[in-house]
Amino acid sequence: MATTRIVKIPPVATPQGKNLEAISKAIDQHNTNCPFPAAEVRMNPFEVERLGWDEIRGLPVVGDPQISTGRFRIVCSRDLDDGGIEITEAVAEPITVGTPVETPEPYAPVGPSWKPPA
Repeated sequence: MATTRIVKIPPVATPQGKNLEAISKAIDQHNTNCPFPAAEVRMNPFEVERLGWDEIRGLPVVGDPQISTGRFRIVCSRDLDDGGIEITEAVAEPITVGTPVETPEPYAPVGPSWKPPA
């Protein structure tokens, strides 16, 4: 009798989900390392329109044509008051999603010299 194995494939995040995760991590990093909270997220206007986001985690998303596509900036509230902008950039890396490959179950050698891992 043949046995059937079920191979679990982890979910693949959407590009929008990956963008949101990267921006959220950058906001957390800024707020952890700076006494002033993040005030806004700046992105290329094309990206703002494509994603359709007005805000992320309560911060407004502002179109800035000086930022290239695939990048964003977290703007510090201190810099909005002083007129300067602290630049915290993140670059999205292209990802390649491959076809899942079924692999055999891992096995451990059995015999007198085999010892379970510590």
